[in-house]
Amino acid sequence: MHKNAPFRRGQFTRALIAAAVMSCGTAYAKEVTKADILNDATTTNDVVSFGLGTQGQRFSPLTAVNADTVKDLVPAWSMSFGGEKQRGQESQPVIHNGKMFVTASYSRIFAVDAKTGQKLWKYEHRLPDGIMPCCDVINRGAALYGDLVIFATLDAQLVALNQETGKVVWKEKLGDYKAGYSATAAPIVANGKLITGISGGEFGAVGRIDARDPLTGKLLWTRPTVEGHMGYRFDKAGKQIENGISGTTNATWTGDLWKTGGAATWNGATYDPDTNLIFAGTGNPAPWNSHLRPGDNLFSSSTVAIDADTGKIAWHYQNTPHDGWDFDGVNEFVSFDYKDPKTGKVIKAGGKADRNGFFFVNDRTNGKLLNAFPFVNKITWATGYNLETGRPNTIEEGRPGNPADSADGKKGKSILSAPSFLGGKNQQQMAYSPQTGLFYVPANEWAMDIWNEPVSYKKGAAYLGAGFTIKALNEDYIGTLRAMDPVTGKMVWENKNYAPLWGGVLTTGGGLVFYGTPEGFLKGVDAKTGKELWSFQTGTGIVAPPVTWEQDGEQMIAVTTGWGGAVPLWGGDVAKRVNFLEQGGSVWVFKLHKK
Repeated sequence: MHKNAPFRRGQFTRALIAAAVMSCGTAYAKEVTKADILNDATTTNDVVSFGLGTQGQRFSPLTAVNADTVKDLVPAWSMSFGGEKQRGQESQPVIHNGKMFVTASYSRIFAVDAKTGQKLWKYEHRLPDGIMPCCDVINRGAALYGDLVIFATLDAQLVALNQETGKVVWKEKLGDYKAGYSATAAPIVANGKLITGISGGEFGAVGRIDARDPLTGKLLWTRPTVEGHMGYRFDKAGKQIENGISGTTNATWTGDLWKTGGAATWNGATYDPDTNLIFAGTGNPAPWNSHLRPGDNLFSSSTVAIDADTGKIAWHYQNTPHDGWDFDGVNEFVSFDYKDPKTGKVIKAGGKADRNGFFFVNDRTNGKLLNAFPFVNKITWATGYNLETGRPNTIEEGRPGNPADSADGKKGKSILSAPSFLGGKNQQQMAYSPQTGLFYVPANEWAMDIWNEPVSYKKGAAYLGAGFTIKALNEDYIGTLRAMDPVTGKMVWENKNYAPLWGGVLTTGGGLVFYGTPEGFLKGVDAKTGKELWSFQTGTGIVAPPVTWEQDGEQMIAVTTGWGGAVPLWGGDVAKRVNFLEQGGSVWVFKLHKK
């Protein structure tokens, strides 16, 4: 008969230690869940999504750094990306389990100890010769889900890596880089699905939003954002099933130009769990020469709301019908509660500061236009919007001329257009504070000479049909951070900046707004007045959005630094005006000095 051996004290001690180690290991290896992502806007000990929450408000409830204490912010650590691969650094870090994950130029990603700044691992994607990214070799960030960190690459791939080791778990192709497809946006996770867009509108790539299983990369559905293209969903076996044509073929496009119609979703998406809708901004129709493609050219230069479960378009709103200025519509659609000034009713709404110079407020349940107003001073293409029809009051003299009307057919009439195609606001992310009810918009005041030229599509070649030169409108400033009231349409305050603003914004429960400048300053200002309360010179231009989180009981602020992006590449006279700015590539982290 078997007898149990006596349980000795040493065995008991070792059992306790083993249990403790297992417990610690489990805590350290905590995976990112759907709940973590949905609660990201209200939890403070990490940042697990682009936008500090899928709705994109970029608001943190943390209050330790406030108007009284911000003067005591000091660097905690800084980490260089190293090497010669600098250029523009537009990445928003994500932080989880004591690690920071930050992407960098040339499709690199780093895992860093969030307490010390020590590099834990890095992954450098092997890029083929012949990639054709439109607007610098940037990347805007990664998504976290389970034990994976996932980001997109300049050769239009998705790469998922293990958070602990940096080992590749899966890779998937988004498009053919030889046809001009690329990817720069941070993916997001919406209701358990990995959501991505594509870049390449300047090469005739057709925009779309894809949903994947984030743990495997398996495609669940794909939704084109150019009218006439078929959407698809995929069953468990991976079989492709038709999921309806986007719009109606040739309803707003004539001929075959819709087949290479642009509308790239190059700035990613936001997600609203209240409506289960993904909001994707779409880029310019291709080519830029609007006289070649009569009609509104849906769904270009629009906000498109897509059902997260089915992949079908629930509603759309076109910010710039028949876009002839490369205004795009990719800027983020930020969910917020809007109080109707006439009825007092609170409406589930979304705000968008468009490249075309107008700020839009739409009902996020159905797309109805609630308000539209300028957030820049000079607009030459439209006088405003009809709130009943939702359409702009366009100024036809403000459209660049048709080359066919010229004597030699080679160049249409050149016009001075404002804003420039770089936009009243471009990729740089705005923030919304539910405390003040204000949006904080990093805007730019500039114009362009623009003219149209004949063009035809050729795979892998630039597909513009236009020429341009960017011009500053003021001697003393181009960039300006503006606090905008979405109800009144009024600017509450502004802070002007000599160089263009190209980095995003963070606002906090401490009553502060943080943003960076190309001159290298990270600034903290009063959210109600705009008064500058703190600044720090990082040594290179900032074209990325700051984030904040709580670590060991302390509030941390982080920002990626490194001058670049579209301005020095496309900026014309403006690029010459800022050619003194230096490149770089680092992450800076700040905390309050302990006295």
